[in-house]
Amino acid sequence: DDQAFWGIAAMTAAERNFTNPPENEPQWLYLAQAVFNTMALRWDADSCGGGLRWQIFVWNSGYDYKNTVSNGALFHIAARLARYTGNQTYVDWAEKVYEWMVGVNLISNGTYKYVYDGVSIDDNCTKVTSYQWTYNQGLLLAGSAYLYNFTGSDLWHTRTKEFLNASQVFFHDGIVYEAACQGPNSCNTDQRSFKAYFARFLGVTAQLVPETRNQIMSWLNTSAIAAAKSCSGGTDGHTCGLNWFNGTWDGMYGLGEQMSALEVMVNTRALDKPAPYTAENGGSSVGDGAAGTQAQPTNLAPLNITKGSKAGAGIITAVIGISIVACALWLVF
Repeated sequence: DDQAFWGIAAMTAAERNFTNPPENEPQWLYLAQAVFNTMALRWDADSCGGGLRWQIFVWNSGYDYKNTVSNGALFHIAARLARYTGNQTYVDWAEKVYEWMVGVNLISNGTYKYVYDGVSIDDNCTKVTSYQWTYNQGLLLAGSAYLYNFTGSDLWHTRTKEFLNASQVFFHDGIVYEAACQGPNSCNTDQRSFKAYFARFLGVTAQLVPETRNQIMSWLNTSAIAAAKSCSGGTDGHTCGLNWFNGTWDGMYGLGEQMSALEVMVNTRALDKPAPYTAENGGSSVGDGAAGTQAQPTNLAPLNITKGSKAGAGIITAVIGISIVACALWLVF
């Protein structure tokens, strides 16, 4: 999922027409496609019928866990690539990931689509970890909005509204909060930034699906006022807090708090800006559908090992060898 957020950042740069890198360097779209491809290549059909594992390496804690943020991010990036490039393959991938998530109950049924944290391969993904996080809800909400905006499908339109319906679980009196951890004050460093991504996903959903605008802008405006009141602490007098219900700073501070307050404020202006660009309506970034799939790096020069280098390596090896022998003799005698 950490890798996915780099891909989402690159995709945003392409959609917002950030200044393109020099022509001899990878472009924004290329980078986003590379992230998508490297994630899609790790689709694990051998356990639970599909899905991405949370971790890449078997020795990492979480390797046996298939979490929503990894899979939801793959869905989300696929949806955005579909809209930007017009390539149906990305739609197919988005549908594949979505159906798998529904199949293992990471997404609830009904007119309120709640999104849960993950499942373990230890029990064949039959027991759902039921934590709900704002950024997971946002990934599925905005991904569905992108797909509706691109395909015009009533199905994705309905799903967008159903994810929006369920998003109300993260609001109290119209103010957004991280329901799973904010109440007991147990949010870790990462979790304190989740509202930032959620606010951005709400803003882009409002841009892409007009029917969502009244509800989303009401939430964002109310939350932004509350966030601004919390940004009154610290030695600088404008450090932002985590809990926006108090009407003042709550004593919490950090990058996540600052990001969340900034994003919720910025996205109150979402409708003043155009929707994300595509390759057909102004997006200038170029890519490659095979990005990231090369067997070996193509930008590394071959090693040039000279005779001097070999001689130096030999001397160092000899010195180390003599030192080891000397130490052994000293210990014996």
